[in-house]
Amino acid sequence: MTDTRMTRRQGFTLLEMLVATVIMAVAVSGLMSSLSTSMRNAARITEYDRASLMARSKMDELIAQPRLPRQTMLEGPGWRARITPFEFPPNPQAGYSILDRIELEVSWMAGPQRKTFALEGFRKSALTQEDIAAGALVPK
Repeated sequence: MTDTRMTRRQGFTLLEMLVATVIMAVAVSGLMSSLSTSMRNAARITEYDRASLMARSKMDELIAQPRLPRQTMLEGPGWRARITPFEFPPNPQAGYSILDRIELEVSWMAGPQRKTFALEGFRKSALTQEDIAAGALVPK
């Protein structure tokens, strides 16, 4: 004779399986949401890193070129820059040292939206007679 009180059933009930499945689904969906957000942030940071590297490289090029026109918009693929006199002595003459400001803007498309990264640099340069004749020290 078998006693039903002594018999143990092994395994899980249907209710226990449903509860475990719901708990797993909530945990997995939370993990996937976090992973998706992390991937979007990594992509956004990568765009800014690339723009920053391009801007710094282009700024180095502009600083190294001694004879760029002042008060003129310089443009290239994905960038534009303007060089303006920042600081100069009163009554400047040819040969005087002046400080130029270089304002650089790098742009790119992120889907339908245009993004920009701005960088500003300074360089010391010598004033020429052509600069004075062209009115390069007069703000435009």
